[in-house]
Amino acid sequence: MSETMRPLSFGQLMEWLLSEYSLKGSIFGVHEIYKHNGSKSLPIFREKIETPFGPAAGPHTQLAQNIIAAYAGGSRFFEVKTVQVMDGEELAACIARPCINTEDEGYNVEWSTELTVPQALSEYIKAWFAIKLISREFGFGDPDGFVFNMSVGYDLKGISSEKIDAYIEGMRNAENTSAWQECMDWSLENAARFKKADAEYIKGISPRVCDSITISTLHGCPPDEIERIARYLISEKGLNTYIKCNPTLLGYDFARSTMDSMGYDYLVFDDHHFKNDLQYSDALPMLTRLIGLASEKGVEFGVKLTNTFPVKIARGELPGEEMYMSGKSLYPLSISLAEKLETDFDGKLRVSYSGGADYFNIGEIFGCGVWPITMATTILKTGGYNRLKQIAEKVSAMDYAPFKGVDLPALSALAQSARTDRHHIKPEKFSPRIKAEGKVPLTNCFIAGCHEACPIHQDIPAYLELTEQGRYLEALSVICEKNPLPFITGTICSHRCQSACARNFYEESVHIREAKLKAAEGGFEEYLEKLEAPLKNGRRIAVIGGGPAGMAAAFFAARAGAEVTIFEEKESLGGVVRYVIPSFRIDNSAIDNDIKMLNKLGVAIKTGTRIQSADELKDFDSLILACGAWAHDPLKLEIGSALNVIEFLEQAKKSPSSLGIKGSVAVIGAGNTAMDAARAAKRLPGVDNVCIVYRRTVSEMPADLEELELAKADGVELLELLSPLAHKNGKLTCEIMTLGERGKDGRRRPVPTGKTRELDADTVISAIGEKPDAELIGRFKGCAVIGDAKRGPATVVEAIADAQAAVSEILGIPFPADTEMQANADELRARRGKLCHSEECDNMRCLGCSAVCESCADVCPNRANVSVSVNGKAQILHIDRLCNECGNCAAFCPYSGEPYRDKLTLFSTREDFDASPKNSGFLPLENGRVLVRIDGSEYEAEPGDSRIPSDIADIIAAVLTYTK
Repeated sequence: MSETMRPLSFGQLMEWLLSEYSLKGSIFGVHEIYKHNGSKSLPIFREKIETPFGPAAGPHTQLAQNIIAAYAGGSRFFEVKTVQVMDGEELAACIARPCINTEDEGYNVEWSTELTVPQALSEYIKAWFAIKLISREFGFGDPDGFVFNMSVGYDLKGISSEKIDAYIEGMRNAENTSAWQECMDWSLENAARFKKADAEYIKGISPRVCDSITISTLHGCPPDEIERIARYLISEKGLNTYIKCNPTLLGYDFARSTMDSMGYDYLVFDDHHFKNDLQYSDALPMLTRLIGLASEKGVEFGVKLTNTFPVKIARGELPGEEMYMSGKSLYPLSISLAEKLETDFDGKLRVSYSGGADYFNIGEIFGCGVWPITMATTILKTGGYNRLKQIAEKVSAMDYAPFKGVDLPALSALAQSARTDRHHIKPEKFSPRIKAEGKVPLTNCFIAGCHEACPIHQDIPAYLELTEQGRYLEALSVICEKNPLPFITGTICSHRCQSACARNFYEESVHIREAKLKAAEGGFEEYLEKLEAPLKNGRRIAVIGGGPAGMAAAFFAARAGAEVTIFEEKESLGGVVRYVIPSFRIDNSAIDNDIKMLNKLGVAIKTGTRIQSADELKDFDSLILACGAWAHDPLKLEIGSALNVIEFLEQAKKSPSSLGIKGSVAVIGAGNTAMDAARAAKRLPGVDNVCIVYRRTVSEMPADLEELELAKADGVELLELLSPLAHKNGKLTCEIMTLGERGKDGRRRPVPTGKTRELDADTVISAIGEKPDAELIGRFKGCAVIGDAKRGPATVVEAIADAQAAVSEILGIPFPADTEMQANADELRARRGKLCHSEECDNMRCLGCSAVCESCADVCPNRANVSVSVNGKAQILHIDRLCNECGNCAAFCPYSGEPYRDKLTLFSTREDFDASPKNSGFLPLENGRVLVRIDGSEYEAEPGDSRIPSDIADIIAAVLTYTK
C-alpha cells in the first residue's frame, strides 16, 4: 500500500462526522465525548481554553479529523504538526516505515507533517471551522474555548521563506484562503441541517485561526540561529512565541544516570547531541533577552518542554539508525528541565509542557502552574482519543487561575518523584507481549490476547466478567471446562495470559490469576455438589504419576466417561506442587480441593505405588505417563559440588532443620525454581544471606517478574553476569561474564571475560539441569507422555494442555469449545478509555477483547482503521487514503500481523488500489460496481456478486450504504 495520505474535503469530513454522531453518538471513533460545563476557562494569548491540555505537534494534529477527534475527547489546546520548507513527497520519501512504536515508552522517526505546507494549512483551517460548528451545535463547549498553536521549523531561512510565511499568515487570518471558502460554502449550503449553528452564526465564525507559534529546531541548531528565529517571529510577525527546548540541556551525565536508575539502561546514546545542542549556559541569557523583547512587543513568550530525546536504534524497534524517544521515559527528563529552568527564573518563566504527560501525572503538572500541557504517546496506546475525556474531567475539576508563576516547591517535589514513580520506571524484567501467530483475519478478527497466550486457551474474559458479577459458580464452570486445577493454577499459575493482557498498555494487567482463585473459592462447594461422574464409556485408562499433569489427565478422561486409575509412588497426589514448591507459595489445602473433584468423578487413586513399566498395566486400554522431571544433571564445577534444587526443596519442606544449612547460600540459576530455592533458604534457621547467581542479567532471567520481586522482598541478592567455577572452603569462585550477540531465543549470549569474582557461600544449590528420567520413560514406549516428562521442567498450565491433548487423542473427543463472553459492547468500549489501578476501580478493568477488540482503531491517530457495525458485529475496515503506514496499529494488535496491511481496505482511487497489490480490499466505482481484490484475486463485480465471500460482501454493502 502507499503511505501517501489524501485528505478529505470539508464536506466529506462533515458528512462522516454528522452521520456517525447521529447513528452512534461518536465522532471519528471517539465515543467518550467531553462536554465542558459552565464558563470556567483559562486565559492564554488573549484567548481562552476550557481545559489546559491537548495533543502535541505530532501524529494527532496532522489531519483535520485527528484534531476534531481530540477536541471531542476534551482537548482545548492544539499544537498543530510542524511545517517546514521540505514537505510532501520529498519529506515522505525521507521517512522510514514504520515510523512509530509506542508499545511501552514511545519512539518515532518522523518529525514534521508529511503533507505539503498548503495542504497542512487547509487541514488546520478545516479542523478549526468544524470545531466551531460542532461546539455550538452539540453543546460541547464555548466555541471560543479552544486555541490552535502553530509549530514551525527548522531554520530562519525556511521559516521566513515565502512558503512558510504564506502558511503563517494563512493561520493568522484564513479569510482569503481557498480552504476557508470551502468551509464557509459547505456550511452555508447545509445550514438547514443545523439547529444552533445557523447561517448567522456560520458567517460570524472568526477566520483568525492562530496567533501563537512554537519554534522547533533540529538538534545542533546554533543558539544565535534560535534567537534570530525567535526575534523574527516576535518582532516582525508579532506572534506569541514558544521555543521548543531539548532535554539535552540537562547534560549527558544527568540524562544517563536518570535513565539507568529507572531501568532504561538499554537506551543507547552518547554525548554528541549534548555537546552540539544548545548549552544551558547559552540558554539562560538568550531566554532572558527574549522575555524582555516579548514584553516590549506586547506578546507572550515561553519555552516548550521538551522536544523528544534522540537515541540509537539498537534493538530493531524501528528501521534506521536513530529514533526519538518520548512517553514515560521522557517524563523525568522533561519535568526535571522544567524545574531547572524555573529555579533560575524564579518560577516566572511560562512553560508549555510536553514529555510523558498522561492521566496519572497531569493533575500534578497542572497543579504546579505548568500549562498548557500537550501529549502524544499516551493517546497512541489502546484507548486512544477516548483516554482524553478522563483527563479533561480530572483537570477541569481543579482550580483554574491565570498564570502568575510556578509553584517551585511543588515542581521540585514532582521532579524528584518522577524518578521513582511506578508509572514511569521500567521493570527490571520486561516481558515482551505474546501474540497470536499469523496475519490478521480479514473479518471477525477480535480475539483476547490472554486467551491466545494461555496454553489451554482458557476463556478468560468470560470468567472474569462472571466473577466480577459475583456469579462464581458460573465462572468456575467456565474455568473447569478447560482447567481442572483451579485452586493450584489460581495460586501459582505462571499466568502468561497477563503478559498478553491489553490492559498492560494502560497501567498493569488485569489480575487474572487472582480472579480465578476468587471464582474457585466462591463457587467450589456448589460446583462440587453439582459435579457428577458420567456414564462409563467402557474405556480404561491408567495415569502414571499424580502431579498436576496426571491429575488433569485423570479429570478430563473421567469426565468423558472413562474408568481412570492414577498410580502415584508418593503418599499423596500433587507432585512437585505438594512436595517441592514451598508452602509459603501454596498450601496443601489448595491441592486437596482439586483432588476432591477427582474423587467426585470416581477416579481411583493408588498412592505409594511405583509402576516400573507398561507391562504392569496390561489390563488398561491406554496409558498416560505423567512422571515429571525428577532427574537432574549435576552442576559442573572444577572443585566442589552443589545440592540439587529438587532434593533441597523437598527436604526444606519436609524437615528444614535436618538440612543443617547455615551461613551464606548461593543458588545457581534464574528460573522460578531458583527463586523458590532462594526464598526457602532465606527462611532456614541459621542462614544469614542468600544470593542468586546468574550468568546473564536480570532482564534476561526466565523467572516471572512477580517471583523475582518476591525474592528481592525476602532479602535475596541477585548477582548478574557470573558463572560458577569452583566451590571450596566457604567460597564460590565465579567467572565474570559479559553479554554478546543475541541467540535464537532473543537473549544475548553470555561471553566469558577471563576475570573472576569470589563470593561467600557455605552452601551452593544448583537450580539448573532438571530433566525427565529418560530410562524410565523408555520403558513406556507407545504411551502418551505429558507434562514435565514430555517437556522437561515446565508450568502447571502447560501440563494441563498436554493432558487435554492426550485425552482428546486417546478418546477421540474434541477439545472443549470456547465460551463466549456475555457483556454489553458499549460498556466494554467505555472501559477502553479509562485508566486506573485495580485497587482504585470498582468495576472490572477487563476490556473484553474477545467480544470487542478495536485496538487498531483506537491507536490510529489518522482514523484510518475504523469499526463498522455489520450484522451486529464490529468489523474493522482500513481506509487507505488516511494511512501513512506509521505502523502503530501493528504493535497493539493481538495478532503478529499488521492491520494496516492485513485488514480489508477501502480505496479511494484506482492509483491507490494498484499501488497496494498485497492489500485485500475494494474500490467503489462510479457505475455502482466495485473493484475487488481478495487474497490476490482481482475482479470487478456488483456488490452482491457471489464471487465475493459473504462476510466481506456484507462489509462492502454496509460501507456503501454508510457513504451514500
